[in-house]
Amino acid sequence: MLALIELRRREATRAEIVRLLGGSNKAADNVIESLRRKGWLERATWGEYLLVPPEQGPDALGDSNLLALASRIADPYYIGFGTAAAHYGLTTQHRSVIFVVTPVRLRAREVGELRVRIVNLSDNKFFGFEPVDVLGYKVMISDREKTAIDCIDRPALAGGVGEVATILATASRRFDWNKAASYLERINSGALARRLGWLVDYIKADVPPPARGRLLQLAARSRKTHLGPDPARARPVDGAIGYDETWRLFVNVKPEELQGSAGLGRRKAVKKDG
Repeated sequence: MLALIELRRREATRAEIVRLLGGSNKAADNVIESLRRKGWLERATWGEYLLVPPEQGPDALGDSNLLALASRIADPYYIGFGTAAAHYGLTTQHRSVIFVVTPVRLRAREVGELRVRIVNLSDNKFFGFEPVDVLGYKVMISDREKTAIDCIDRPALAGGVGEVATILATASRRFDWNKAASYLERINSGALARRLGWLVDYIKADVPPPARGRLLQLAARSRKTHLGPDPARARPVDGAIGYDETWRLFVNVKPEELQGSAGLGRRKAVKKDG
């Protein structure tokens, strides 16, 4: 461990550890297993390990380290949806799943006590992520704008429509609206623009008029659509909010499901003393 740390390594392969120890493969495997039991090494994928630095101690395997481990599963990739929302503090929901977005076809697996779910997106949606430092490891995570858009696109991967509204409201206070509009134009989905636009109005986010105009223009490219369970696959929800003329959107969600997010995106005025 000290030798690897002196080399400023944060990860190592089985072959490297064998060479470093200078013994047999079996002896190296015994050392690796011992270090894993003690919490100094964590397996990312077969034959690849992440080091837990001494300053963090062998008990440092928390959610952040789990993200670093999950990041080694696929390449290219990004951590997204509810997992990214939790990383940015946009949701308080407990997460038992790490969402890894990648064009690579892989099976779900486990990292620590969490399940890793692989999400395959179309090429026109695989963007909007950046490297984030997670305990010394560079992990690709969708930015706030793309995280919110992804969650609106697939609410089931973020805790449902009610939680998505809260995520958007919290994220919108630090949104780059021009970037968000550009992302939607790149995806080129009028239906997604309608859903975002309606939610933006519902949470009363402060959207600059030019960005709102771009949303309305993109929304005009599609026919009527819905928010919530697909009416083609599920019956309309009793007591649903219903049709909105501005965004030509049927909101197939009860008001109670969105309770707490209405007006949440509005910036609060700071009171001055005196």
